[in-house]
Amino acid sequence: MKRFAVVFLIAAAFAGGYVYARWFGKTAPAGAPARKILYWVDPMHPQYKSDKPGIAPDCGMKLEPVYAEAAPAAAPEALPPGAVRIAPEKQQLIGVAFGAAQYETVTDTLRAAARVTLDETRISKVQSRLEGWIDKVFADFTGRQVRQGEPLLTIYSPEALATQQEYLLALRAQGAMSGNPVHEMTESTANLVAAARKRLDLFDIGARQLDEIARTGQPVENLTIEAPFSGFIMERNAYPKQHVTPETVLYTVADLSTVWVVADVYEYESAAVRLDQPATLTLPSAPGRVFRGRVSYILPQVDPATRTLKVRLAFSNPGFALKPDMYGEVQFQTGGARRMVVPQSAVLNSGDRQVVFLDRGAGVFEPREVKIGVQSGDRIEILSGLQPGERIVTSGNFLIDSESQLKAAAGDAGNAPKGRQQESGAKGMPDMPGMEEEE
Repeated sequence: MKRFAVVFLIAAAFAGGYVYARWFGKTAPAGAPARKILYWVDPMHPQYKSDKPGIAPDCGMKLEPVYAEAAPAAAPEALPPGAVRIAPEKQQLIGVAFGAAQYETVTDTLRAAARVTLDETRISKVQSRLEGWIDKVFADFTGRQVRQGEPLLTIYSPEALATQQEYLLALRAQGAMSGNPVHEMTESTANLVAAARKRLDLFDIGARQLDEIARTGQPVENLTIEAPFSGFIMERNAYPKQHVTPETVLYTVADLSTVWVVADVYEYESAAVRLDQPATLTLPSAPGRVFRGRVSYILPQVDPATRTLKVRLAFSNPGFALKPDMYGEVQFQTGGARRMVVPQSAVLNSGDRQVVFLDRGAGVFEPREVKIGVQSGDRIEILSGLQPGERIVTSGNFLIDSESQLKAAAGDAGNAPKGRQQESGAKGMPDMPGMEEEE
């Protein structure tokens, strides 16, 4: 019985020591006083303080305690203006990705809306030099294709008929005087023949018809007007029995084997266009087909309404696939150049200000204002503000910018420039998805 009591006392002492160490060992270890919590702070924005634990209202991070007995913390690192610190887990939540500014050989492609037009050097207005009446019309509809020398219509002209009669009389007189010993008489009749033939030639009567008149000895009552060159009839104003004068435009014939394409190039891009520069044309009506041409002329005036410059290009038109008034897109190849570029997504462009965010390490991101140049695909040129190799944010920078502006409005409002304060206050802080932590 006595032995049992001794064993029970030893067990009770052991259990008591274990319980004391379990419940009081953490809060009051041997030789260490109890730690007192003064307040809770936001680890991302230390200026926010709370007298109780919880979640920071601005960024959703869990508040951390500050102890009275803790050793004096080192002075927080001074961040550049507008810079923010974001923990790695938060970077992952907002999808932060990185890239670097680097030099690349960029082949620029300038795109411009364009319209197909007629080649003005290959257009002809068909008119008669005679006054008379149309007898027959062979080219009888607009859009008809004609060949050079093909008859378009016939015309009856009393004036031309009388001149033909004079020509025939001169030919007969020349034949009668061919054996005359008087040289002056022979020469005179030859001059009459030449003068009459010249008048008919000025009436635009072809040599073939003149030879036919001389061979048959009969005047041609209805003279034929022929096509000046091969092409398409774009306008028609010739109908049977119509009275015409030298001022009457009978046809407009256009050669479509070569066409012009007029592209509207924006004023700020016009410096990249030059004469004889190669270009390609694509049309919505011909997907997959590419037409190749060259710049033939740059008009000397900018359109004041659209701020565009008219650039004219010449294109060969096999098969007449390019038709006047078609719309398409012209791409100018402006050559390759070595430029410092970054991904287009890295630049926040507000119109009057372009900003990228630099990765300073340890979760610190600093805004840097840059000047941008030309854009080629998904790359954009950086003219100033960055150095090659600097690490920048290429994704998630919008949310980082919101955080930066919130800090400028809340923490640095007293030191920030007035314009920056107003900008930050107006823009506000959008909700950042994924910033709330599950409890």
